[in-house]
Amino acid sequence: MNIAEERIDRLHGLAREAAADGEFDRSREYVRLARRLAERNRCGLPKGLQRSACDACDVYLRPGRNARVRVHRGRVVVRCHDCGATKRHPVD
Repeated sequence: MNIAEERIDRLHGLAREAAADGEFDRSREYVRLARRLAERNRCGLPKGLQRSACDACDVYLRPGRNARVRVHRGRVVVRCHDCGATKRHPVD
């Protein structure tokens, strides 16, 4: 694991903590920083961060607080309350 991946993991943890505290603007900044780092260093985001961050507005999604999560036809459907964007991924 290189330095960029370690920093991305740290930013993921900080975004999760900020969202748990209700500071969604701060969590949005952490997600944006993590995405920028992954882009620059050509390393992917961890699957946990990919699935728990909104692609449209970069906010860290917390089910029940700022995201609606449903299971429909073998897929998990996550809808962001901030921007209304929808993500679908297969049930693991």
